[in-house]
Amino acid sequence: MVTKAPPRSVRHRPRNRLVLAACAAASALVMSAAVVPHAQAQPQARALAPALATTAGEEDGKGGKQVLTVAVSQSVDSLSPFLAARLVSTSIHRLAYEYLTNYDPKDGRTVPGLATAWKPSEDKLTWTYTIRDDSKWSDGRQATAEDAAWTFNKMMTDENAATANGSFTANFKKVTAPDPKTLVIELKKPQATMTALDVPIVPKHVWEKVGDFSKFNNDKQFPIVGNGPFVITDFKVDQYVKLRPNKDFWRGAPKFDELVFKYYKDGDAAVAALQKGEVSFVQGLTPAQAAALKNAENIKVNDAPGRRFFALATNPGARSKDGKTFGNGHKALLDPAVRKALFHATDRKTIVDKVFQGHAVEGEGYIPPRFSSYFWKPEAGQKIGYDPAQAAKLLDEAGYKKNANGKRTGKDGKPLDFRILCHATDPNDKAIGKYLQEWWGELGIGLKVECLDNVSDPWLKGDYDLAFDGWSVNPDPDFVLSIHTCAALPATPKDTGATDNFICDKQFDELYAKQAAEYDPAKRADMVRQMQSRLYDTGYMNVLAYPNAVEAYRTDQIKSIKTMPEAAGNIYGQDGYWSWWSAEPAAGDGDGSESGSSTGLLIGAGAVVVLAAAVGLFVAMRRRSTAEDRE
Repeated sequence: MVTKAPPRSVRHRPRNRLVLAACAAASALVMSAAVVPHAQAQPQARALAPALATTAGEEDGKGGKQVLTVAVSQSVDSLSPFLAARLVSTSIHRLAYEYLTNYDPKDGRTVPGLATAWKPSEDKLTWTYTIRDDSKWSDGRQATAEDAAWTFNKMMTDENAATANGSFTANFKKVTAPDPKTLVIELKKPQATMTALDVPIVPKHVWEKVGDFSKFNNDKQFPIVGNGPFVITDFKVDQYVKLRPNKDFWRGAPKFDELVFKYYKDGDAAVAALQKGEVSFVQGLTPAQAAALKNAENIKVNDAPGRRFFALATNPGARSKDGKTFGNGHKALLDPAVRKALFHATDRKTIVDKVFQGHAVEGEGYIPPRFSSYFWKPEAGQKIGYDPAQAAKLLDEAGYKKNANGKRTGKDGKPLDFRILCHATDPNDKAIGKYLQEWWGELGIGLKVECLDNVSDPWLKGDYDLAFDGWSVNPDPDFVLSIHTCAALPATPKDTGATDNFICDKQFDELYAKQAAEYDPAKRADMVRQMQSRLYDTGYMNVLAYPNAVEAYRTDQIKSIKTMPEAAGNIYGQDGYWSWWSAEPAAGDGDGSESGSSTGLLIGAGAVVVLAAAVGLFVAMRRRSTAEDRE
């Protein structure tokens, strides 16, 4: 994911690809974070969505539908699961399509999804999955192994179909469906992610009608055929996405008649809507918003370790696979001494204390501490701590002296003036940007904070020096690692790759290839930690913090809500569909309204609502797709 991710993870995710702002064709939904957009897709197959035959949502006998309305702060980049990278988009796809496997909401272990069982051959090069026989597409047709085989084969043979999740199938040699209940995947070499393939399985009989996968956004013909707990019924760019329960979902149908993700560009407006009962749930709260809601009547705040990281990304010199460079990134940032100096001149503790106001943990490694098996932090001798004097020394030694005006100049005599891409809708970006201007200004470095509604365009063109970045990490970290490989670069400057930040490092790639083929969990985890160490040493990614998931919901609309992990976790952007699938309306609110106030945001019976910010092993994170996420 990104779970962008991921959740690809990722996407979520993943998960997929980092998309940092709303694409023009994108729309509605979730979390503050940064993702890099996919190519804008246009509809192609008009006959893609047969009439919906298996969704719920009829009148409940009490005068109207029960509607669960979720306020989100991120635009959908695409409703095509082959293109989507943002957390909001991948979260919706988790609701609309089954994956081969899922993640247990208690501890994140692998559990059945569309596949009920899986088994590798002795040499680990052939995996056989048993596909359940009780999963139906929402148009009434049976979901089979052929649908899964077609999905993977399409990604293997069409580069555009591999845009979001291509890293999962790059090592596939052959995929077949010898019968409706059996899926066989043959690999070129062992692959550690075979029980964590975060790829939405789509109906072959619908998607085989699509022509150009790079332009098909899947957002013109509704309802959209799927086999998840919900069916997408409507979508308006930068307004909303509507879904209705799938009555034939094998785990059981959701309790609400309708689920709506409503886009709010302004976070304060979303909070006001929550206070008035116009929405049931709001995610991505600022510390000030959380404080204002803490003692509000009929509202509870969930402040728990999340799955995201918040980082500074440095342009390493935008390039494509064909060897061409592009963009206008500042050449001085290609110097490791300059990047290290900027690390030393950035105070993570102040960012956590003053910007996140304690609703985060200081960042260092790429994987948040919530994922303890893969969490890494630098040794004392490796750590680049806050040390302005050392930063100045590094710049002096590298030849970046101050001129008579106190400005650092490069070897060409020009001042070191950088630009940083900032998401206009993200208050954290703006606040941290002001601190960076102060800290780096004392070094003699100028910084222009460019806050844009759409950071995607300049990001994809390589027209930036630095950018605020972030991803949602999945239980399996493969996706968020893959977006920093050479293979993720765009094919040509005109194409859109899966890369987060144009990083292409031989040592990182070698480690990535090794961990991807390692089945021993301990050995693989060690390699993942080595990858994080390498990424840290290059200085291209400076992870500033692991933000908590800070959310709020109305108790007069919500009976229960399942967090993930159940003991202390997030509600929005989970590695799965557990929250919205298990949501249950609060008693006594059947007033018939469809505005969102008539039904609460509820989730899973018996689930635990986590109210206090948790500390310890589980901590927080992205997308940013950031954007979230991805995933």
